[in-house]
Amino acid sequence: MELKDKKIGFAITGSFCNFKETKGVLEEIKKEGVKEIIPIVSYSTKDFDTRFYKAKEYIKMVEDTTNNKVIDTIVKAEPIGPKNMVDLIVVCPCTGNTLAKLANGVTDTPVLMAIKSHIRNNKPVVIGVSTNDGLGVTLKNIGIVLNTKNMFFVPFRQDDCNSKPKSLVLDYNYIINTIKLAFQGKQIQPILSK
Repeated sequence: MELKDKKIGFAITGSFCNFKETKGVLEEIKKEGVKEIIPIVSYSTKDFDTRFYKAKEYIKMVEDTTNNKVIDTIVKAEPIGPKNMVDLIVVCPCTGNTLAKLANGVTDTPVLMAIKSHIRNNKPVVIGVSTNDGLGVTLKNIGIVLNTKNMFFVPFRQDDCNSKPKSLVLDYNYIINTIKLAFQGKQIQPILSK
């Protein structure tokens, strides 16, 4: 499936150690000829300076790469569905916190409001999970979301099975193919990456 003329919402949550991958992912999506990428960020992404990035510098990079201002409040995210602003939302990286809230219907961040607003139109959401407790308490939420209509996972793997045995991270090599299949209503397989 071609992504030409598609509008993609790109939601970023606070898995800060994975922020280094964002620019490459956004550029890869742009190379597919999408019409527009609308960035959406969680409060922690927008507000927290970390050892990985300064928040303002990171937001500037995202805005420069997408040529769009970030959606950074619940009020700004709510019209995504009613105005039919995007064809698909990618959440990359998606923290265990965001996944838990998504699985339980909580809508208290711009990313969660964007998803809630978007799925009312029966359109796909692609989840790129990145969490230190993916094989712990978050595993049940992965199961819930995986079995929810229009939710599709980028294949994931253990991050570092020796020092972080419960940690999961998406395999960035599969983002484009996951998006393309999600537009067809299909989950890419296998979900577990090597």
